[in-house]
Amino acid sequence: MQAQQERKDPAALYFLCVFAVVGTFKLCYDGRNRQKKLRYARGDGMDLLVKIGIFAVVALVLNYVVNLVYKYILKKTGAIHLQFSKSVVIIVIDVIVIYSLAQQFDMTKDISKVVLQSGSLILAIATFAAQHALGNVISGVSISVSKPYNEGEKIRVVQGGTVIAEGIVRDVTLRHTVIYQFNGESYIVPNSVMDTAVVINTNYTENVGNFIEVEISYDADIEEALRIMRKVCSEHKLTLNTEENAVTASGYTQNGIILKTTIWTENLDDSFHACSDIRIALLTEFKKSGIEIPYQTVTINAPFHT
Repeated sequence: MQAQQERKDPAALYFLCVFAVVGTFKLCYDGRNRQKKLRYARGDGMDLLVKIGIFAVVALVLNYVVNLVYKYILKKTGAIHLQFSKSVVIIVIDVIVIYSLAQQFDMTKDISKVVLQSGSLILAIATFAAQHALGNVISGVSISVSKPYNEGEKIRVVQGGTVIAEGIVRDVTLRHTVIYQFNGESYIVPNSVMDTAVVINTNYTENVGNFIEVEISYDADIEEALRIMRKVCSEHKLTLNTEENAVTASGYTQNGIILKTTIWTENLDDSFHACSDIRIALLTEFKKSGIEIPYQTVTINAPFHT
């Protein structure tokens, strides 16, 4: 019995060794498979990041090219439809890049197909939810087509008889128009308001005209004052066709008579500078010629106390 027991013990040990070796190989094999799976997972993650990076770089490059091209074009013309179309082109590029990226992965591919198949419903919901924003976009398209104003032009926006904005047009986006004031502030006016309001554009004429009025006393030499006013206006380097513009007596006041003329310049900036210079020059020349510009004075009679 002991001999049989001894014979059985080596067999048992043999089977135990074989089992242990097989188990060890199995564990090693499973470990290698896990490592391969981890490497594959890491590889998939890297592929995902690389694809996202490539599409992001493509989107940035395309947006940069579009901005560069439009910047070059806008240097020659400040047409408002170009500003608006630039925003539209950039949005279209971004949408195409995002959709193309979604097609690279199985999960997002299915989602994008569902979105396209239910596009009408999504469009209806989006239209209802963002009707004010879409109204601004549609008004932006209308403004871009009709072009009532362009970038760099001075406009006045009137609604209900009240001036709600006045200044220089700086930008037109999908949603709003930016109007720069001379004090450094800016109006951000929705396109729907710009589309329905009355827009007064001073650049619709070939040149810019501005009135200058000067009041002189009744005792002054009116003919001499008219001559000085014509001379000062015509000699200024920024004025246009000033010799053809008449200087007239436009009215009477309790202090004197008002002389009036129109100063024509090429643009609004020239008009500001020319009118300022002419007002200063008129004051100087009138003083030299003894022409009085009347102003009100107050005389106080105080009782004398001893």
